[in-house]
Amino acid sequence: MDLEEILRDVPDFREFMTVDELNTSSRRLADKHDHVEFFRIGESTEGDPISALKIGEGSRNALLFGFPHPNEPIGSMTLEYLSGRLAEDDALREEMGYTWYIVKCIDPDGARLNEGWFKGEFTPLKYALNYYRPPGKNQVEWTFPIDYKTLHFHSPLPETQAVMRLIDAHRPAFLYSLHNAGFCGVYWYLGEELPTLYPGLHALVRGQGLPLHMGEPETPFIEKLDDAIFKMFGAEEGYDFTAKHTDEDPAKLRDSGTSSHGYLRSVCDGFTLVCEMPYYFDERVMDGSPSDVGRRQAVLDGIRYSEETYEFLNPRFKTIAGKADKSKRLYQTTSDYLENFVKRQEPRRRHAETAEEYERKATVAQAFDSMVARKFGTMFRLGMTMRVADEVLRRGADPEIQGIRNEIEARMLETNREVEAESDIEVIPIQKLVRVQLGSGLMIMEQLRDR
Repeated sequence: MDLEEILRDVPDFREFMTVDELNTSSRRLADKHDHVEFFRIGESTEGDPISALKIGEGSRNALLFGFPHPNEPIGSMTLEYLSGRLAEDDALREEMGYTWYIVKCIDPDGARLNEGWFKGEFTPLKYALNYYRPPGKNQVEWTFPIDYKTLHFHSPLPETQAVMRLIDAHRPAFLYSLHNAGFCGVYWYLGEELPTLYPGLHALVRGQGLPLHMGEPETPFIEKLDDAIFKMFGAEEGYDFTAKHTDEDPAKLRDSGTSSHGYLRSVCDGFTLVCEMPYYFDERVMDGSPSDVGRRQAVLDGIRYSEETYEFLNPRFKTIAGKADKSKRLYQTTSDYLENFVKRQEPRRRHAETAEEYERKATVAQAFDSMVARKFGTMFRLGMTMRVADEVLRRGADPEIQGIRNEIEARMLETNREVEAESDIEVIPIQKLVRVQLGSGLMIMEQLRDR
């Protein structure tokens, strides 16, 4: 496999494709090639067809799916290029030895609610104003069945059931859930340790001029394998962390299931890869030198900023909720966040206040992640709440709701100004992101094939 040549040919994508554009492209590919099949695997919660491509006839099966969260379209562009390349490149298909099952968009309902930022200039503010991400109970990635201690979840979404059927039928040797993050560096989750590949993964990122993520991990309980490389986790680890840092039954704080990785390992001995890609970065996300702030203080400052945003939004949303359509996704997501914020925040705060690893100074990357990147994350909650207010206002003029909406917008713009003042934001070209995500997958698939 000439990986350099494959990655060099990635198009210079300037915008993300919509759900309809992805489906149209897949149909055309299947119409053009006899060895490509485009078939339906299920329906979304709102009745939108979900389809997959089957390419190749290798002895091993690989399942790759995009939009595991609906605000994460980078993987769809990776799959757009990969599917076309596999269809055209007979030698690559034969050499890799896989049968490929490719789902460009597993969550079309959620993806459509993000399409407002897919086209045109891509700025952090535009992203936040048009952002949608559902609560855990409505996320494809986190609604796979599980029984663990007091946690019993058996309500997979229709979209999740579609993935389960593919896993059950084809028992993939390789599962790639194509995620991406936001304001950070590149990092990976691996289903098992592959230490011989870590230098190659790091070199792949550096070769595209991108940073590794050296800031705080997504959650405190993740096991680190190497710089920016972590052990894939499931609901079990989250449950145990919560049990350690709260007095409540962890099952009562979680209304979702486990990950696709957790389900895969219950079916077969397949390998899971997640490669988290940023949209934006600041050079400080990769700076491992000591900062002038304690790590505990930095983490608690980030938590405090989230709490202040919650305190600002909660009373305003209660007024909006009295006039909102409660069947709408944006309402349900914002309501879930505000109703559960305090109890879900408690384990993180207690851990930050007591864990020994927070005794030392934060690195520059850790301080930036806690105090600037996390501030950027609060803009998403502001944006979704503002969109709920907009849904109310579209039904007719309402001075009270308009006033609240204006207050939220002012808070959003002020937060955006703070983030811009405290960071040197650089938007990363989609081409570079696709190269790293695709290169990571192909490198690992090649090693799995050869062992």
